[in-house]
Amino acid sequence: MRFVLLFVALLSSGVHAQAPSKHFLWKVEAPNGSTAYLVGSIHVLTPDAYPLPAPIDKAFGESKTLVEEVDLDEMSDPMLMMAALAKAMLADGKTLDQMVSAETYAEVKKRAEGYGMPLAAINRMKPWLVAVTLMAPTLQSSGFRPELGIDRHYFDRAKEKNMKRQGLETLAYQLDRFDQMSPKLQEDLLKATIDDLDTQVSGVKDMVKAWTSGDVSTVEKLTLTAFLESPELYQRLLLERNQNWVPLVEKCLTDNAGCFVVVGAAHLVGKDGLPTLLAKKGFKVTQQ
Repeated sequence: MRFVLLFVALLSSGVHAQAPSKHFLWKVEAPNGSTAYLVGSIHVLTPDAYPLPAPIDKAFGESKTLVEEVDLDEMSDPMLMMAALAKAMLADGKTLDQMVSAETYAEVKKRAEGYGMPLAAINRMKPWLVAVTLMAPTLQSSGFRPELGIDRHYFDRAKEKNMKRQGLETLAYQLDRFDQMSPKLQEDLLKATIDDLDTQVSGVKDMVKAWTSGDVSTVEKLTLTAFLESPELYQRLLLERNQNWVPLVEKCLTDNAGCFVVVGAAHLVGKDGLPTLLAKKGFKVTQQ
């Protein structure tokens, strides 16, 4: 299970293809003449991924409202972040070594010590948070930084121009998608992440290359193949959320709010992707 790729394309050195015919950008048009744009985000990037393709920047410039998975202002609210951290930590004296197999714990210990992470802190985390935590140094060592993600890039630009901003879901709801997973699925994710760490940087680079050239089929293959190995994960992280978001995008169009919607690239591909779901609702949806 390529959990590293799922994380990067949900929640990648940017090599720009020459004059791509398409971009990871969709225009959604309503019968009332209003327009919204859907943009697939890669949540970690390297500096050479910028500048982003001009058509995406143009669509942003034409928009009045930035809509992202969550309003990133939540990340700067100390109370919300403390609540999020509390949700992600084990309670009642439980420790990670009690939650996962001895084999999995030994691998976590080896990785954490190799990265210079304090094992005492890791031992208090729920397995899903350990999976996310172990990804960070692997990606960062190859130059991928979350502050360069497409979602963060446009959030910062929207703040600079005093643009209206809103989230499709709360941070608490997003974290619950992980936190409410069964203990077995949490450990499966953790094991899969550890197995992937040594090989998936190249996969992330492939993801970025496909994103840059608007190659939907490759992004779909890189992300949804992993999801299909776990129907529960597909339902919880992708399908349920896409279905929740469709009415919110519809409202953007009904209100003529000029929405520029930035979500993980995995949400825009496949039969349950937002472009397909919105087209079924009668909107004209075209990749740009």
